[in-house]
Amino acid sequence: DVSEDRIGTPIAYSLGQNYPNPFNPSTQISFTVPRAGRVSVRAYNVTGQEVATLYEGSMAVGTRTLTFDGSGLASGVYLYRMEAEGFIQSRKMLLVK
Repeated sequence: DVSEDRIGTPIAYSLGQNYPNPFNPSTQISFTVPRAGRVSVRAYNVTGQEVATLYEGSMAVGTRTLTFDGSGLASGVYLYRMEAEGFIQSRKMLLVK
């Protein structure tokens, strides 16, 4: 699920910290895209296995918010990673059941 915020034109890629964190069972992840292009946002467990593809595809300029549902996952630390046009950033999130 992707929602869009329109507050001016972004000038840089960014990946925000999820909220709430810790979470149960879902959390929101915001990110900013300053140039249209391919974007990938994925979630991984601490051993590096991909547990979810949150977004994969072309995206226009703007700030977006994804919902990550961890209801099918065990409690623990997870990482989420955004890749777009040479930009790569990861952040930690904590699922507590």
